[in-house]
Amino acid sequence: KRNLHPNYLVVECDASNDPITFNTNLMGYPDRPGWLRYIQRTPHSDGVLYGSPMAEHVGKPTVIEITAYNRRTFETARHNLVINIMATEEFPLPFQAEFYIKNMNVEEMLASEVLGDFLGAVKNVWQPERLNAINITSALDRGGRVPLPINDLKEGVYVMVGADVPFSSCLREVESPHNQLRCSQEMEPVISCDKKFRAQFHIDWCKISLVDINKVVPVYVTRPEPGTGILPEFGEYDPPSESMKTRDYFSDFLVTLAVPSAVALVLFFVLGYTMCCRREGVEKRNMHTPDIQLVHHSSIQKSSKELRSMSKNREISWPLSTLPVFNPVSGEVVPPIHPDSYETTSMPLMQTQTNLQNQITIPQQRPSG
Repeated sequence: KRNLHPNYLVVECDASNDPITFNTNLMGYPDRPGWLRYIQRTPHSDGVLYGSPMAEHVGKPTVIEITAYNRRTFETARHNLVINIMATEEFPLPFQAEFYIKNMNVEEMLASEVLGDFLGAVKNVWQPERLNAINITSALDRGGRVPLPINDLKEGVYVMVGADVPFSSCLREVESPHNQLRCSQEMEPVISCDKKFRAQFHIDWCKISLVDINKVVPVYVTRPEPGTGILPEFGEYDPPSESMKTRDYFSDFLVTLAVPSAVALVLFFVLGYTMCCRREGVEKRNMHTPDIQLVHHSSIQKSSKELRSMSKNREISWPLSTLPVFNPVSGEVVPPIHPDSYETTSMPLMQTQTNLQNQITIPQQRPSG
């Protein structure tokens, strides 16, 4: 069956009760023209061939090969469909509006009664003298996603209509700042004429597009004129003669290596002299250091080594600072504080005379080892 609209063609292929699938292609080519699309949901449903040709396709007959495959009997049939594209005086319509209908699939929208109901609703809110459908496109062709197979979800369809009068105030409501703000917040805008569509068509008013082609500035791309493809005449090829002397690159090679090598050698000698011949040395440093500073340094170093050795092993012999203290005035000898009976963390290395309480004799140190 063929349903013809201005600048729009729909071809439906009726199938019997057998599961039949269709394949369409341009005669002599593996695929269809770019402006023509085909859809068939299941082998038991009709195949729909639809599209909107452009002005450059006018007057060019298009032959579409339709091949049908019967999945039950394995029969095959082929039919050639000739599409003649003719111009119409009703176009172009200067005011074009594109609607996005969320609760329709493209093959449902292509049905003549459904499309007629939609154009009647648009004509009711627009009130034009001429109103025609210009293009119908599935949302999947615009980057939409396949809906989940729940709740009878639809993929959506874009329908562009054209009229000869400016847009009505109802359609202009989508451009108001309040509705633009609601759309940016992913909220449904408030449109006064939405109830005239809501009974059958759920329109996403945030995706409506209003275009006045009289105000659209055409963009012209200037391309250079193609040439003949023949190179200009430059005469015969004259190669260089064999008597030409070859260039000697040995001097250039020496300069390339000699200059960096000489600079590196000078820097090496300067650095070597600075590091080896200009250092003070340990003896010269000790000669300029006062004796008292060397003694202090030696004593501090000795005490540090003793403390480090004590921290490594607690079982070694007690250091000299923990031996009994002798009072040269009173002759008293104070025993050291034993670590087993006192907290060693707070025990001072040298005991003061005020903390002395007991007197003992000086124990004789036995030689170590």
